[in-house]
Amino acid sequence: MPSERLTVRDMSDVGRFPGGAPPTRVELTIQTEGEKKQEEGGCRQWFRKMCPCCCKYQSSTSYDVTEKVEMVKPPAPEPAKPKPENGEAKEMEEINFLVCSVDLLSSKTGQNRKEHHTDLYHSDELIIRRGQTFQIQLEFNRPFNADTDKLHLDLKTGSLPMVSKGTHVIVPLVDHLEDERWEAKIVEQKVNKIKLSVNSPANAVIGLYGLSVTTFSLKGEAAATHNSKKSIVMLFNPWCEEDTVFLDDEEERKEYVLNDIGRIYYGTEKQIGARTWNFGQFHEGILDACLFILEKSDMPPSGRGDPVNVVRVISAMINAQDDFGVLVGNWSGNYSDGVSPSAWSSSVEILREYHSTDGTPVSYGQCWVFSGVTTTVLRCLGVPTCSVTNFQSAHDTDVSLTTDVYFDENLQPIDYLNSDSVWNFHVWNNCWMARPDLPPGNGGWQAVDSTPQETSQGTFRCGPASVNAIRSGQVYLKHDTPFVFAEVNSDKIYWQRNRDGTFSQFHSEKKSVGHCISTKAVGSDERADITHLYKHQEGSEEERIAVETASRYGSKPDVYSTPMAEDVRVEVKMEGEGPRMGADAKLNILVKNLSSQPRQTTLHSQVAVMYYTGVLKGTIKKEEMPVELLPNEEKTIEWLLPYQQYQDQLVDQAALMLTLSGRVSQTQQVLANQTTFRLRTPDLNITPLGEAVVGKEMAAKITFTNPLPRTLKDVVFRVEGLGLQKGHEVIIGDVGSHSTVTLTEHFTPTQPGARKLVASLDCKQLTQVHGVADIVVLEQ
Repeated sequence: MPSERLTVRDMSDVGRFPGGAPPTRVELTIQTEGEKKQEEGGCRQWFRKMCPCCCKYQSSTSYDVTEKVEMVKPPAPEPAKPKPENGEAKEMEEINFLVCSVDLLSSKTGQNRKEHHTDLYHSDELIIRRGQTFQIQLEFNRPFNADTDKLHLDLKTGSLPMVSKGTHVIVPLVDHLEDERWEAKIVEQKVNKIKLSVNSPANAVIGLYGLSVTTFSLKGEAAATHNSKKSIVMLFNPWCEEDTVFLDDEEERKEYVLNDIGRIYYGTEKQIGARTWNFGQFHEGILDACLFILEKSDMPPSGRGDPVNVVRVISAMINAQDDFGVLVGNWSGNYSDGVSPSAWSSSVEILREYHSTDGTPVSYGQCWVFSGVTTTVLRCLGVPTCSVTNFQSAHDTDVSLTTDVYFDENLQPIDYLNSDSVWNFHVWNNCWMARPDLPPGNGGWQAVDSTPQETSQGTFRCGPASVNAIRSGQVYLKHDTPFVFAEVNSDKIYWQRNRDGTFSQFHSEKKSVGHCISTKAVGSDERADITHLYKHQEGSEEERIAVETASRYGSKPDVYSTPMAEDVRVEVKMEGEGPRMGADAKLNILVKNLSSQPRQTTLHSQVAVMYYTGVLKGTIKKEEMPVELLPNEEKTIEWLLPYQQYQDQLVDQAALMLTLSGRVSQTQQVLANQTTFRLRTPDLNITPLGEAVVGKEMAAKITFTNPLPRTLKDVVFRVEGLGLQKGHEVIIGDVGSHSTVTLTEHFTPTQPGARKLVASLDCKQLTQVHGVADIVVLEQ
């Protein structure tokens, strides 16, 4: 665990010393392994002689918790006293009631970890969930007497534990446990040992706690404190009905809390791609890294009981934009001093590197990486979470709640005004919680976005925004609901500059934003379309009401005041799965005349290479197409982009945007359409070889064929599989045009069950190439 120090000053007399003892300072240090221990002083040696069970020799083994007792002044010498009679000895034994050891019963296979659904964490700490009882065992120097012996537990978290803030918890011993409070009850007693059942409230602060046990006897003034050598980690509890993150579906809890691997979607709405992502929230060191992120955020420990606060802080800390968070965002295409965002397949390596470097941001991330890491951290802390992809995702920059496109008098785009953009896809997160801070009905799924786009209250973060509020257009509800609403349901408004410099609205697209909102299905690798959670059916009365409701709170509340007639429509369609990388790109432009009169227009087309965020790199082809339509006629025009025109222009996501515009001669109606599409890349084919058994070596064959009529330079494979093998790189080198590479990986599975071997390809000329193989590992 990260180093943390809890200091307790006890100014009371310790009654086991004749005549009273001087004040003591008990310093509890939670150490990282390998840290030097304090040497034993003379006072401690004297303590051990007086009470061997309480002050045992420290072995050379490295412990997580060390104890150091420093005397402010030595005890005053006492005159020799006669040896007590048997009755007096018995009375002293009753008075000196001391704890010899504390067993937190933290074994991964034990009752605590199993009942709290924390047995998958690779940690020996006691990891528990709030609002649920757990058990610990205490050993004393003599049998416990319920009539005369008293004890209580102290749990402390943070650098300045305070009872008033809920960060110093005093747990009393009671006869009967009640819900929603800290209490402990004896459930078993054997000779000098007792077992306690400890209850915590469902709103307890999460994080790392130090535990101490204070004992005293009613027959004397004695009071002694024993500090546990191990810590307690408290998490959110989706299994507890009183916890605000409670999720009332076991299959969904398994998916959104316990599943350590998932799918993240990318591409365009007509060509949805999927990649497997190792969340790895139970992997060794990941819980430590998540607790470290909470500490580094400077969030007061007292605020860690509210998942709204925690999620909002995590949203800020996953990006490094303004607080030295986990990931540096980079959309430049130059990743020479880090790792290309498309090369990551796992959160584990990222979080472990961030923790091991004491909070040095990791390079580099883009939206799917930010989302994958956010899923890992929130699932690790106990918040049900999934990664969500929105296709045709708008980025509203002026809080208009519309996506605005500006043209000059000649219908040419005005680049410096077109700051709003539509990303061909954007990935964020949904997390589940009640929202008692909002009106009823706004609990459930909340949108959270860690990708640094716009600031929220001065910090790059977004959410949690109620998905129900987004669906109904209630953008006045916190946090950042207007921004997410615009991403999924803003209308695209086209403006033309007039001769006097003003602008007139000449066209709008009501269905161009927020399509195929996707996440991994519960219990399978299928894609689940959750668009209906974010918006009513496109064009329905409910959806239009939501849009107009939201717009009234934007910077252009009157944008819907002018109705527009439309009798000519333009659509773009593609055949099958769409164009493939390395071949000519072919699309069909469909023009429809819905009127009973002839129509004429000239369509202006231009295609540009686009970053997936919606930022255009540059136009690579322009042309004009005259179109004549008879009454009620429909025409299909074939559009072609040769490979030679785009081969040297592509960026990471191989995405392009086709923009069409025109004016109908008879009616002056303006036509406008923007379509994004990607060039499909091949998969890495992974074939397992041999039987998958824990401890037995097996192999997997990875095959890749270069689809381009050119050589790929400096190709690197990254291979990883939780429970199969650690992530590592394999340098392939150059791969010739249309050449095939075959790589055989040898590894020894370490964990049984259903596992996934994931591989990705990283090179400058070709990205988003990856593959996955399902491997069922048997017990030895």
